Amino acid sequence: MASGKKKLSKTERLRLQKEEEERRLKEEEEARLQAPQEEAARLEKERLEREQRERLESKDQERRESELAELCSLEEKFVSAEQWKTDYRAYAKWEHYIGCDGSPDPAVLQEINTFMSLWREDQNEDIQFVMEKGKEVLNLIEKLQFLLLDTPPNEITEKETVQYQETILELQNLLRQKYNGATERLLKTDSMSEVPDSGNMQVVIKDKNVTLCIWANLKKNIRFKNHVFCDVQHGFDLPKSLAVNSVAVCIFHTHYDHVSPLWLQCQCVPKLKILDSKEVTVDSKENVEEREEEEQKAKEEPSAPTEEEMHSDGIKSASSFKENTNNIANINEKTEEETEKKSEIPDILSQVQIPVLQEEPSEKEEDITDENIVDLRQFVPVGGVYHIDVLQLPPRAKEIKSWSMLEVLDGGLEAYPYPPESEEPEDATHTPVEITLRLPDNDVIYFENPVVARWDPAGQQWRTDGISNIMYKTEEGKVTFEMDAFYTIALLQDAYLNMPYQAWELRPTGTDELLLILTTAFAEVQIQVKGHQCMLSSVVVEEKDVLSHLTGKWMTPVHLTVVLKKAGINIFPGEYSHKYVCVNKKAPLAEVRAYQQMALVASAFAFSWSKWNLESGKRAS
Repeated sequence: MASGKKKLSKTERLRLQKEEEERRLKEEEEARLQAPQEEAARLEKERLEREQRERLESKDQERRESELAELCSLEEKFVSAEQWKTDYRAYAKWEHYIGCDGSPDPAVLQEINTFMSLWREDQNEDIQFVMEKGKEVLNLIEKLQFLLLDTPPNEITEKETVQYQETILELQNLLRQKYNGATERLLKTDSMSEVPDSGNMQVVIKDKNVTLCIWANLKKNIRFKNHVFCDVQHGFDLPKSLAVNSVAVCIFHTHYDHVSPLWLQCQCVPKLKILDSKEVTVDSKENVEEREEEEQKAKEEPSAPTEEEMHSDGIKSASSFKENTNNIANINEKTEEETEKKSEIPDILSQVQIPVLQEEPSEKEEDITDENIVDLRQFVPVGGVYHIDVLQLPPRAKEIKSWSMLEVLDGGLEAYPYPPESEEPEDATHTPVEITLRLPDNDVIYFENPVVARWDPAGQQWRTDGISNIMYKTEEGKVTFEMDAFYTIALLQDAYLNMPYQAWELRPTGTDELLLILTTAFAEVQIQVKGHQCMLSSVVVEEKDVLSHLTGKWMTPVHLTVVLKKAGINIFPGEYSHKYVCVNKKAPLAEVRAYQQMALVASAFAFSWSKWNLESGKRAS
């Protein structure tokens, strides 16, 4: 039986081969004819894509040029603002000069020395006169402090800085001496009123700057060893040894702080090292070519550059706005390759002063190891200073007919020695003095119980030893404590209670106007900004508006910073903030540049905090 396929004849095989060959030739012919069409279509598509890309690049280049020119125009505002501030300071000096109000210019050494000499020679020790004169002195001190805080480093010399600081200290000492003289006069004369029941004398004199409370122990009755000044609710409880002696107790509350070191009073935001505009520039074409050559050499001869070399390569000498404009015009004349290189050059740096990447090196700071010393980098006095003294009663005036005879003491007021100096060590124990202070009601805010500290003149520091049995009466707004001697007392508060912010927002409200809203752990602060001035709109603590005496008043940013700090609202980072507040460290240059750009458009765009910032880490901040 036959099986398998039927064998093809030779003729059929030839026919099939011929058909296969014809089909192959036909396909080759079709492919040959189709190839030019496909090539033409590919070239056309590439042409269209290239034209589209060129149009987009041209538009993008035009946009970049427009934005760069706009940025240059905007950044000129910084130069204008700096010039305006300089002119404003000069205008303020001129206004003071032509005002002829009789007050000296504290920045002029001859004028302020004459003022102080004349007041030293003035024998008028009337307390009201001293308080009025004190207002003028405080105003002069405030002007000098604002000069130190607000004057740019390139406009004030080191000699002028030292002069202003010395003048501030001399004015503070002179003011204290005059108040001592006025206190002595009050104790000598019959200017005080009699205390009912005890027969002793007291007086309370106050204004917006000081509160003077004096109690004279005339009867020396041991039953009346404690006293409360009803007008201000300050009080004391004396040991028996003092109650039977001719002493006077003086509680002198200054609503300002002339005791702490001067650097604390004139502390401002840390300044980064500043370079003039002549020292900063963008990378020009030549710089780019030089850098490419250096990179090529580095490839041939590899070496590890130091940080200083890398840092210095990034900062060159400045180029003017005109040169930058010419560079922009030349871009259109360059080839596409040169244009792409140009687009990679960093944006133009402004002509304003630019901080470098690292802060100025400062002296090595010593850590405070004594737990009794208050760290003034973390705690600051709030509510002024209380000078609590026990004085020997001076001889009182004698009235003879129409004459009043006063005995003049060469040494002035003398402090009564307490605790008394004991010859035997076993007698060194003594009864402490109990003091009660009424905290300011509306002028300042204590978010937590303040730290009660005493001033150590020898060490020039605030200390907590020597003070015991501290009791806070929050509802009554009082603090009671005992101290083993008579000291100058301050109530200190953590400067960083309101840091870091929980939220913040910059909200534009008009042309050159905006509203800054800060939300902290204890308060919500709203500050209105208009032009070159600021106004505290509201401070809300526990859903209550506080510090109403500060709201609604336009003032300079530096002035607003000072008054808020005095009131206990410290929302301004300082020189040592990074040591006590946990935040992500930012690149200084990038941070300052971001603030500058935000300032340029803040009246048109809103900015707010990012909840991811704390979680982003150091590299992404």
